[in-house]
Amino acid sequence: MATLLHALGRAAFRRRGRFLACWLLLIALLGGGFAAYGSHLDSEATIPGSQAQQGIDVLEKSLPSATGVTAQLVFAAPPGTTLDDPAYRAVIAKTVRAAGEAPQVESATDPFRTETISADRRTALAQVLYPIKRDALKDSSVTALESIADEARSDGLRTEVGGTVYSTGGLAVGIGEAIGLGVAILVLLVTFGSLTAAGLPLLTALFGLVIGLLGLLLISNVTTVSSTAPSLALMVGLAVGIDYALLIVDRHRTQLAAGMDPEESAARATGTAGGAVVFAGLTVIIALSGLTVVGIPFLSVMGLAAAGTVLMAVAVAITLLPALLGFAGARLRPKAGSRAERRARYEPSPSGRAPAGERWARLVTRRPLATILVVVIGLGVLAAPATQLALAMPDNGTAAPETTQRKAYDLISDAFGPGVNGRLLVLVQSRTGDPEAAAAEVTAGLEELRLPDVVSVSEPQIGTDGRTAILTVVPKAGPRAEATERLVREIRTRTPAMGRAADAEILVTGSTAAAIDVSDRLRASLLPFVGTVVGLALILLLLVFRSLVVPVKAAFGFLLSAGAAFGAVVAVFQWGWLAEVFGVPTSGPVFSFMPIVLIAVLFGLAMDYEVFLVARIREDHVLRPGRPAVESVVAGSRHASRVVTAAALIMFAVFASFVTAEDLTLKPIAFGLAVGIVVDAFLIRLTLVPATLALTGTTAWWLPRRLDRLLPQLDIEGAKLGAERPRRMRQSAGPRTWDGRGHG
Repeated sequence: MATLLHALGRAAFRRRGRFLACWLLLIALLGGGFAAYGSHLDSEATIPGSQAQQGIDVLEKSLPSATGVTAQLVFAAPPGTTLDDPAYRAVIAKTVRAAGEAPQVESATDPFRTETISADRRTALAQVLYPIKRDALKDSSVTALESIADEARSDGLRTEVGGTVYSTGGLAVGIGEAIGLGVAILVLLVTFGSLTAAGLPLLTALFGLVIGLLGLLLISNVTTVSSTAPSLALMVGLAVGIDYALLIVDRHRTQLAAGMDPEESAARATGTAGGAVVFAGLTVIIALSGLTVVGIPFLSVMGLAAAGTVLMAVAVAITLLPALLGFAGARLRPKAGSRAERRARYEPSPSGRAPAGERWARLVTRRPLATILVVVIGLGVLAAPATQLALAMPDNGTAAPETTQRKAYDLISDAFGPGVNGRLLVLVQSRTGDPEAAAAEVTAGLEELRLPDVVSVSEPQIGTDGRTAILTVVPKAGPRAEATERLVREIRTRTPAMGRAADAEILVTGSTAAAIDVSDRLRASLLPFVGTVVGLALILLLLVFRSLVVPVKAAFGFLLSAGAAFGAVVAVFQWGWLAEVFGVPTSGPVFSFMPIVLIAVLFGLAMDYEVFLVARIREDHVLRPGRPAVESVVAGSRHASRVVTAAALIMFAVFASFVTAEDLTLKPIAFGLAVGIVVDAFLIRLTLVPATLALTGTTAWWLPRRLDRLLPQLDIEGAKLGAERPRRMRQSAGPRTWDGRGHG
């Protein structure tokens, strides 16, 4: 592996113009394709095999209006008045007529005819039906409806728009993300002390990110891509893109400061640090691709989209970056005698003080068992709130408070009860061809149950196929409440008996039931997902480090950091601790897909740091046989700690910037990742890992002989490169003349 990457890095350095031209051409092609075809993101979430999805599939054929997109026009009278005022009734009538004639609208209901007026006569609800799926709804159609609501407001009547016309996710980029990028630049400047060196990781990360996102948006025209996929891809791709380039540039600068020729240094950095990047990237890709195990299409797409941007980040780091190092030439070499050179060579300060990474490694390895106990107990306390984790799917009730959909949701809950926002559809398919009789039998059966969590059951709607009917059940609690989940399960346990009595098949479906099915599917898939991803990653780490202790230790450390991340998410988003500080307007259940996405991303990134750190420790162990194990741990930590620290701070800044996003689908994921990255980098990788390796000594690198013979030699530490004498080395510490073509 090291030899192959070494050759690739040298080729990119020598033929830098061609490599750069190829990447620029790829961006131009993707950009042209996007300009021509645009994107087609989809906010629909299907759950193949679930009862709710089966019902939705039937209704799309027999009663399309029940599964179409709906908007809600909510009218509220000013204080001291009611909607029975003739002036307000006229405004409502005019608004409903205009809504019925709006683009893509099939019909709009007059609340006075449907009697959807609150008991105090101050709030009215009109339904606007779009007989299409969410992905077919044009943004201009929603804007047109919002303009109609604005006209009603100008006539003195509070009017809000809600319903399924609003999706719960999308591409989130704003001022917070710009601040996160600024922090990343500052960290790079402090790390390298050079504007050129700091700019290279940022430039290559943007290359990979642009290509990954453009490719994803183009793919959305030929296959379903969820609206939340670009946000996750952006967040992960930007973080790993900077980190991977940072690792290679840091190695390159260290070698230049030691006197190595720029071409040889770029090749060697690609062969050694580039190997760590490849395997670190593979762990992230495995973790993200593991989301396909869940069996929920939109989640699979999210994982694969983010994995694609990680793949681009790796490809850019080992091909484009060496080419850019060629353009930079000797300008990246720290000035002789400068602080930047001393830092690049990891030398003590003029006062003789060792680098911070070395001092910290010696501290935590002095009493390794005590260090391990303190870290494990401390993180166990932080993870305690995770035992109370509650899950639910997002809806308009989780939107930002200032949005019209959230205002409409709150008005409906206050005036009509929270259950109106979480209606259940009971689908009745008659086997005798008499859907009205079957529906009447089911209605009677539901009324006989006297379920305390049911407010009302509507009159049946008959489908066009002559055998289908639906009943609308209004629960007492909202769509994300545990009581509503219990109600769905209670009805489903009773439907087989009711179906036999009515000679019909009965399915509980609708958006609320679908959200509950998603949550159930995610809970059931969590352990198989974790087992698959962790198992594959452990095998990869076994191949890379040829050790049994290292993979097991890595997985255990991840469990600690993940527990701390979940504990923090529960405390802030579920319990409401410091909710105002983090801009969390509503506390309650955490979104169902947050745990599995958080585990996928955090596991992959945690293994990044594991590879970065342990690769340097193993390199010292392999290239200096006979050295005390603790000295290899200290030496490896001295060289890797600054990179891991900088990488963690950059990732923290990127993830923390997304916490400022209004989208509460993305916010808890970003928050959990920010907490998890800090914990994993500083408490697990830079503290627990050195202490564990010091405690286990040479046993950390033990591998059964039979297994050792079976496993391929990947040479991630570059032992084969170390055995060769570099062909281009400076003979003195002084600067060499640079001819501008990549040769000294």
